[in-house]
Amino acid sequence: MLLPLFPLPSVFFQEEIVALHIFEERYKQLIRDVREESSNFGVPVYIDGEMTYGTELELKEIVKTYDTGEMDIVCVGRRLFKINTFQKNMDGKLYAGGDVEFLPYYDDSVKTLKENVLGLVMELYGLMDVSILGLTAGNFDIYQLIHKIGLSLAQEYKLLKMAYKSERLLFIKAHLTNTIQVLKQVNQSKEMIGMNGHFKNFDPIDFKDFKM
Repeated sequence: MLLPLFPLPSVFFQEEIVALHIFEERYKQLIRDVREESSNFGVPVYIDGEMTYGTELELKEIVKTYDTGEMDIVCVGRRLFKINTFQKNMDGKLYAGGDVEFLPYYDDSVKTLKENVLGLVMELYGLMDVSILGLTAGNFDIYQLIHKIGLSLAQEYKLLKMAYKSERLLFIKAHLTNTIQVLKQVNQSKEMIGMNGHFKNFDPIDFKDFKM
């Protein structure tokens, strides 16, 4: 399938709500075409100088159009794809395109695993003194917070290519567990350093007269 492409050094996931500011002429044209044709476009992840995998986005709303033609838009992530061939410019267009194949994704997650991840997210945010209002097991969706749990671009990209939701959740669970352990160690070190007298009154050891 031929898909208009908007390469970015960013990873978006299925069902994720994506807000973008459009300012380049080629992407203004892309969004106008997508709106007029009621079609979708793809965001391939630009990483390590390459573009192979990405996510199809559906335009939901043009929130604001500026006098310059720039736009604030809201999209939602749909299907994962792999680029087979890439065109720097689609026929008669300023923007790129590519022949892509859509990849399968299986939502095989179990309730207990989702709850485990939620518990770790709450623990992580608690260690950072960040409150999450109204988040429960019933309305929790990891993709609401996927870019706010300390994942690198490379980790997000690795996550994107996983075909099973359970695999993604296990990856996130391991990441959160490791991150929490590091934060606990950092917080413990801060507490020790902050204790009055513990690191202030040690005299330097003078070895000049030391003999075996």
